[in-house]
Amino acid sequence: MKYYSTNDKSVRVSLREAVINGLAPDNGLYMPEYIPVLPTSFFESLPEKSFREIGYEVAKNLIGDDIPVAELRKIIDHTIQFDAPLVPVDNVYALELFHGPTLAFKDFGARFLSGLLGYFARQQSKEITILVATSGDTGSAVANAFFNVPGTRVVVLYPSGKVSEIQEKQFTTLGGNITSLEVAGTFDDCQRLVKAAFVDEQLKSSLFLTSANSINIARLIPQSFYYFYAYAQLKQSEKQVVISVPSGNFGNLTAGLMAKRMGLPIQKFLAVTNINDVVPEYLATKFFKPRNSQQTISNAMDVGNPSNFARMLELYDHDFEKLSKDIYGYYFTDDSTRSAMQSVFKNTGYVLDPHGAVGYLGLKEYLQNNSGYAGVFLETAHPAKFRDVVEKAIQQQVELPPRLQEFMKGEKKSISISVNFSEFKSLLPTLLT
Repeated sequence: MKYYSTNDKSVRVSLREAVINGLAPDNGLYMPEYIPVLPTSFFESLPEKSFREIGYEVAKNLIGDDIPVAELRKIIDHTIQFDAPLVPVDNVYALELFHGPTLAFKDFGARFLSGLLGYFARQQSKEITILVATSGDTGSAVANAFFNVPGTRVVVLYPSGKVSEIQEKQFTTLGGNITSLEVAGTFDDCQRLVKAAFVDEQLKSSLFLTSANSINIARLIPQSFYYFYAYAQLKQSEKQVVISVPSGNFGNLTAGLMAKRMGLPIQKFLAVTNINDVVPEYLATKFFKPRNSQQTISNAMDVGNPSNFARMLELYDHDFEKLSKDIYGYYFTDDSTRSAMQSVFKNTGYVLDPHGAVGYLGLKEYLQNNSGYAGVFLETAHPAKFRDVVEKAIQQQVELPPRLQEFMKGEKKSISISVNFSEFKSLLPTLLT
């Protein structure tokens, strides 16, 4: 399988180049040169397949022969070491993606990427430096996935004061090959610094840089696995399926759209955001107008210029009518999010995190006007990661899982920097000596 840039389809690179480069030289995002359609027999047998078996078949078709079969199976086994159960909630289903080591959906993508980059690192002498911008969960998932992986170093950039204390502790307390930079700005500023580093010729010549954000194609591939697994758990329901995806940088939704292109029979995807609603606005108006992000209680979705929008357009050949046929957009305020957490807990006893609550709201609103569907929303992080927000909403204490308790005992270690790229550029080489 070859991969092309969203800015230039004529350029084709290998999986290794796409994963290690992270971003294409022309600042585009890599996409598979084609999306294979899986045979009908695969979907008929889904309920009998394990999560790992599903992941292997999907990855094999998207990657091709770029990774030896035995190595790919090892990477899948490393990636899928925890479940993603479908849990009934108020006549719909929550797909719980928070059972991994950092209790967030990004554990799947981060572990797959660490397996791939660990494999590539063994084939060369130069250390790989992973740059990652985070609005919350990406940093913790990537830092923990790469912690002490030979031949790699990780630099996490995060917006000061705009991630929860628990999220911050999960990547600032590790040390070792993990360095945390606390940026005096927004997530969009962090993402801009990372992108600028990848196109800076001086940094590229002196450091072996790659990205672990959802701009990296290796993050998207494993995120498609759990859409197939969710469908398998529905046990071939006679109802058509609609999936609501709480969205920030839109990697998760893009992975779902890739699964649909591979033949997964999802009738509709819901792109649901907080007040950072540039994609729902696009779906309503046909105009994409990125802007500075606004801080909300669902902070991992505070993105004003989502990178993966370019991939969404590519999947539909930039045809608005085709795209809007498969995707419907909603956005919700913090007040609505709090009310959803409160009412769902009161009525069912289920505890939503702020991001899952946004997905739940979008699904419920869609189903009010479109009956007869099996509805699924993504629960992307454990509610304890947002304990202050959740406890205020449900008026109940949320117990910290043991893994989070251990992180909270650690000492925060971070370096404060401005949003100035020159400062970041000067600092970066000194962190890696």
